[in-house]
Amino acid sequence: MIEATNISLAFGAKQIVNGFDLRVLRGDRVAFVGPNGVGKTSLLKLLLGQIAPDSGTVTLGTNLDIAVFDQARARLDGEASLWDNLVGDPLMAVSGASDQVMVRGRPKHVVAYLKDFLFDESQARAPVKSLSGGEKARLLLAKLMALPSNLLVLDEPTNDLDVVTLDLLQDILSDYDGTVLLVSHDRDFIDRIATTTIALEGQGRATAFPGGWSDYARLRFIGFDTETFDNAAKKPAAPTSAPPPVKPKSKLTFTEAKRLDSLPDLISKAEAELAKLSTLLEDPALFTRDPVKFGKTSEMVAKLQAALQALEEEWMGLEAKAG
Repeated sequence: MIEATNISLAFGAKQIVNGFDLRVLRGDRVAFVGPNGVGKTSLLKLLLGQIAPDSGTVTLGTNLDIAVFDQARARLDGEASLWDNLVGDPLMAVSGASDQVMVRGRPKHVVAYLKDFLFDESQARAPVKSLSGGEKARLLLAKLMALPSNLLVLDEPTNDLDVVTLDLLQDILSDYDGTVLLVSHDRDFIDRIATTTIALEGQGRATAFPGGWSDYARLRFIGFDTETFDNAAKKPAAPTSAPPPVKPKSKLTFTEAKRLDSLPDLISKAEAELAKLSTLLEDPALFTRDPVKFGKTSEMVAKLQAALQALEEEWMGLEAKAG
């Protein structure tokens, strides 16, 4: 669907991404996380070809049909009724019919379609401006899900959503057979939806992790910096056991001594995470059930093994210096 190779982008002195690679396959659910202002939406626009990178290339797949769920709900006409918002959309209109809409290539009665999105018949002629934030989100979903899209872009979709609409959105995405790109701060929503999480951490650092928010948080908690993690695959496989804790010694700087003291714990956490991922790969049905998850998990295991090796090499180097 999308392939980004060594892309970089900066706005003045602010580096958004630097040397970033990503391959998005059909059916992937990719979440973008990070602090406000770090550049999540800018990276999304880069990947969609809406802005050009300073360097590197972005290649889009052929026959992409993109639907965008935006924060502003710009596709809705607030003065028009729910009915008119549907039948008046040229992409949904059915020739010669005023009570039907085209839903992914098939006509359906307006009221019946609105009921699919939890509206009752009495709301069909109400103006959109009278709806709550969650109801507007549901109407926008109704419009987007009618279109024959294969790439759905969700920019902060959970803002203003009530529990009912949030559950509906999750159900819709579970049945959606296209690709999803998602920008959100809702960690639980990301855990439920994402197969890959892209973490933007400032100063151009962007790293892809398999799984949702919780998977990303566990791997980052181990203590790898982004540069070590991204380059870890270049190193050999890790030994199986962690060195014992040691006390800082006087030949080290204060910072080195603190680092030496913390490394055994970091190594233990890395080994525990590696064991967890390796257990996941032992499931013989995983490849058949979810080949994308299998591939990304395998890649993460290889990187984690190499990063663990890097931690142990760092420990041995500091220990030798301390001795």
